Amino acid sequence: MKTWVCHDYFALSGGGENLMATLAAELQLPLSGGFVKQNLSLSNDFPLQSIHSLGAYQGVMPLQILSLIRRWRRFKAPSDYPKILYSGVYSPLAVHNHSGCKNILYCHTPPRFVYDKKAYYLQQLAFWQRPLLRALIAFFQPQYERALQQMDGIIVNSKHIQQRLQKYTGVSSTVIYPPCDTQDFVTSDNGEYYLSTARLDGLKRVDKIVRAFLHMPDKKLVVASGGPELARLQGMAGNARNIHFTGWVSREQLITLVAGAMATIYIPMDEDFGISPLESMAAGKPVIGVNEGGLLETVIPLHTGVLLDARQDIVEQLIRLINSANSEQWRDYKPACLQQAERFSRDVFIRKMSAYLEQI
Repeated sequence: MKTWVCHDYFALSGGGENLMATLAAELQLPLSGGFVKQNLSLSNDFPLQSIHSLGAYQGVMPLQILSLIRRWRRFKAPSDYPKILYSGVYSPLAVHNHSGCKNILYCHTPPRFVYDKKAYYLQQLAFWQRPLLRALIAFFQPQYERALQQMDGIIVNSKHIQQRLQKYTGVSSTVIYPPCDTQDFVTSDNGEYYLSTARLDGLKRVDKIVRAFLHMPDKKLVVASGGPELARLQGMAGNARNIHFTGWVSREQLITLVAGAMATIYIPMDEDFGISPLESMAAGKPVIGVNEGGLLETVIPLHTGVLLDARQDIVEQLIRLINSANSEQWRDYKPACLQQAERFSRDVFIRKMSAYLEQI
């Protein structure tokens, strides 16, 4: 199973980055990234210096994307590696350099700025910037779709992404769920606050969580993440004493914060998969989520959490739910949460990925 692993880039400790770091560590595979941000903290303390960086540009987004496209199109793994595993949306562009290999893609999602969220991303831009994004999409989309057609196998992280990929590209795939490091998380019954760990950008809808807690000054919220909306959300919270922003935290701090929560709140828009709910359940903490996207495959309503109705006012639903619940009720979810998280453990993931890579 001599396989070279490629991931778009390592800018934050997200689900895709930790998934590939876990796979490379467990199977002792070499790993390349478009660039590697210094002082990044990946799961299992994966050493950043062992990642082969392509040295792509790390600055403003349009130039960063163009740099990643260019670097990956030029990348070629050593000739003695018969299998190449790509992860993300830019690294697959290197497939044309590996025609003599078995090429496999682990797809976290087809690029959302090209497909299902194209209108959303255009709306976020000033009117004069929109033609630039349209030009980038026109340039990138055919390259991406050609790369998909050259793959010998495609893995996706959920049934939800399997359907999305089929809808937009017509490509079939196999589901292998991402790993949750269940052994890292600890349980505690002394929950004092609600916790949000979603990245702070518009698609994650953390603004709705903040808005709900502004109406509940007696309930505590900890927002343990960063992102482009941090300043806006801090401004929205103002001087509210019940809402605390930590910014990005280390892995150890995250584990401590999850252990100290009553429940976690994770309500992104049509999420691809979402590892945060599983990390919450691994600590015995129920998830307040939303009934769409990958959460439908991980959160069991009224057993490991509560799924809000995405078609109704989410802020009002959060207020009603949290005002009607207490810490004892949330603790009752603990046994089912721990059991559900184990279905997505690292061992399960490695076993399934190993079998896939062996047989392809």
